[in-house]
Amino acid sequence: MEGEINNFIKVWFSVFVSLSYCYAVSKVVSKGPTRLLCVLPIVCFFIFLPLNLHSIHLGGTTAFFIGWLANFKLLLFAFGKGPLCSDSSISLGRFVVVGCFPIQQNIPSKPLMEKPKNSTPNKTNPSPTLMSHLNGHNKEHPISNKSTVGQRFPVRYAVMGLLLAFLIRVYDYSEHIHPKVILLLYCLHIYLFLEVILAMVAALARALLGVELEPQFNQPYLTSSLQDFWGRRWNLMATNILRITVYDPTLHATTRFIGHKYLANIPAVFATFVVSGLMHELVFYYLGRLRPTWEITLFFIIHGCCLTVEILLKKCFSGRWRMPQLISGPLTIGFVIVTSFWLFFPQFLRFKADERAFREYAALGEFLNNVTSRIRPPSFQK
Repeated sequence: MEGEINNFIKVWFSVFVSLSYCYAVSKVVSKGPTRLLCVLPIVCFFIFLPLNLHSIHLGGTTAFFIGWLANFKLLLFAFGKGPLCSDSSISLGRFVVVGCFPIQQNIPSKPLMEKPKNSTPNKTNPSPTLMSHLNGHNKEHPISNKSTVGQRFPVRYAVMGLLLAFLIRVYDYSEHIHPKVILLLYCLHIYLFLEVILAMVAALARALLGVELEPQFNQPYLTSSLQDFWGRRWNLMATNILRITVYDPTLHATTRFIGHKYLANIPAVFATFVVSGLMHELVFYYLGRLRPTWEITLFFIIHGCCLTVEILLKKCFSGRWRMPQLISGPLTIGFVIVTSFWLFFPQFLRFKADERAFREYAALGEFLNNVTSRIRPPSFQK
């Protein structure tokens, strides 16, 4: 465990040095192909950097933040776009933080392929118009409703932490539980773990740096459709960066050829899901170091196709008829779970992510116990 932590420190020190170089490049090289040539070595370096880590938690988090988010931000930065270029007077410290962490930085929060509708906002689920206003018009201090809700209801995260601890105890009796139920518990485990960990990181970032992390989830259990699930509720960090790096450019390009913007949305959505699948394949490779079977990409292609059909059906009915959320919500969640059981979770089990995660929990407990024993006064060690 100590060796992995040392590697983790070295990796993130390398990230700091690399982003400091990119910051210096921004001061002397104008946006465009020349800046891209200067940044490409760092992008390639960031692709290989997570290979220095082998743990599920440290390695997986670093792979997502560096191999995916940071690289996409650097490619945008090369052409004067994205969060790293939203403030011309940005300091080195903030440049590094924004570059390697999902910091809120004027990223629109509207879901893919959904136009803002006039509706009555409320505290827990504001209207799309309100969300667009908060992120589009408050340029100096963009905020997210999700982070605000997280501040107002810390008890929610405490309950999630208790549920997560309870789940870990339940796994001790996994031999008496049906394998499909175990997979369902893994779904819940991943959601609760990410919610709790990111809430803790967000609180730390808020206290030490005065910045807000982008929200990761927005109550996905309240989803009403695939469009709502992927665009507004699940893995919003990835959704936001995919929107500005893949969806928007593809939409712009296809609109020029097709002419009809609504039809141009279809290839833009599909391209977004394909790229998302490929990036998930990369993250899974970091975690397992196994040759990809492309089932993860197939998972996202299927969801991209189904979302396209959903969009076309909404266009055909033009709001004349809409399935009640009491029915569409469970159907959506059921579809996501079934396809995850079929294509997504087998890849986790392929490199024994569950067993490795539990070993890491035990190793972390032992490591913390050794650290506290070293700093504990002699009188307390008797």
